[in-house]
Amino acid sequence: MWIQDGAAHWPERLAVVDTGRGPAGRFTYRDLDVRAERLAAWLHDVAGVRRGDRVGVLALNSVEVLDALFACVRLGAVFVPFNWRSPWRELADLIALTTPTALLYAPAFAPVAADLQRAATPIAHWFVFDDATLPAPGAPRRWAGPASEEDPACLLFTSGTTGLARAAMLSYRMISWNALNGAIRELRRNDVALTATPLFHTAGLLLYTLPLLIMGGTVVLVPKWAPEAVLDLLPREKVTLLFAVPTQFQQLLTAPNIKTADLRGVRLTSGGAPLPVSVIEEFGAVHGVPLRQGFGMTEYGPFVFITEAADAVAKAGSIGTPNACVEAAILDDTGRPVPADGVGELALRGRVLCSGYFNTETAGQAPLEADGWFHTGDLARVDADGFFWIVDRKKDMYLSGGESVYPAEVERVLQAHPAMHQCAVIGVPEPTWGEVGHAFVVLKPGAEATSAELIAFCRERLAAYKAPRHVSLVEALPLSAAGKILKRELRVSYTIT
Repeated sequence: MWIQDGAAHWPERLAVVDTGRGPAGRFTYRDLDVRAERLAAWLHDVAGVRRGDRVGVLALNSVEVLDALFACVRLGAVFVPFNWRSPWRELADLIALTTPTALLYAPAFAPVAADLQRAATPIAHWFVFDDATLPAPGAPRRWAGPASEEDPACLLFTSGTTGLARAAMLSYRMISWNALNGAIRELRRNDVALTATPLFHTAGLLLYTLPLLIMGGTVVLVPKWAPEAVLDLLPREKVTLLFAVPTQFQQLLTAPNIKTADLRGVRLTSGGAPLPVSVIEEFGAVHGVPLRQGFGMTEYGPFVFITEAADAVAKAGSIGTPNACVEAAILDDTGRPVPADGVGELALRGRVLCSGYFNTETAGQAPLEADGWFHTGDLARVDADGFFWIVDRKKDMYLSGGESVYPAEVERVLQAHPAMHQCAVIGVPEPTWGEVGHAFVVLKPGAEATSAELIAFCRERLAAYKAPRHVSLVEALPLSAAGKILKRELRVSYTIT
């Protein structure tokens, strides 16, 4: 299945370029098939892994992570990639939740693995990624494999930007339909995707990487995000697809080699957070490539919405239109559809929904509301042309003097200031108004602006209750491993000054 099919149909086609391995990091579909077979033999014969057992992985983006995934598929085991940025105590909690039979880890994470072993986690077998310790290639075996399309292929943790992460169960059905969505709307067999988003993240694993390997394309793996290196890789590896979050596209624009970078032929897509219109305009006007925005979630998709290249500028800021096999609606608090251009919660239906959260009371049950929809927690609207627009996260909205304030709207205004690099707005308590806005701002290198100036800039462009009352100038914003701004850390770490 998957990589076995690729080895059968196009064995010599280049499947993966592992840039962390240098010249030795180029693997065909036949190579990946052999590697997965060897690891599956170790997991089965040494670790005793069987269908339904979890296999944890702790490693940067590398061919070994994909080896683990495809070995698990052979056995019908469940692939569980952990966030390598997490401290060992946080990992211990996630391990206790998912109870892996074995943990496979890269040598760089040996100290973390040692801490976990001392913590008496329920893992029976530990394996450092090392080709030399795997069984020699032998005749392919007939493995158990998944029992049905509803078996979980992997557990992906929700991003955790608002609280404790949960392990979403992604079935073979969900992954297959998601790949079909990609093939219909976006992917081509001769595509080359650069994956710098961590493979423990839905965008890293399921946006381009796995769908493209199912189709016979090529994936270029980058261990860690490095803007200058990414720009150099695009023409060198003839990359045609690049996904990144808005923060990363902003970093590309400030990279020292951006003016000489060759972006021709690269389809750029952003997601994970609102994309500043100024960034879209700069990629289009200065670099001649459309920067599109899409939308997906750990629990749903992630091929859910995409903006076509022709609409990237005219509909700048929109997440586009729903992909095939996706039904979308904007609902009010009673579950009724909202009129065109009205704001409500984005709700989704279709075959690309996860099967619930592992090891919870709802395990094995799709996370649907009583009305049969998956409620995303995102406030959105749909315009007369059928394009969807994310207004804000429902949890991020706050009330100031009884009026609803959407931080994303305030952030879009701040992004228009010429000194602005990055910003985030949260609601903070205030005796008179209940809550007011507090903006955290990172200025462009060498740029100057005062808090008072930025507040005045917003007051000229927004209703008074929407303009932030406080602005903190900071050197950097807290980011998740996937590049998202962690507003919960802003609420905890910063005080009004």
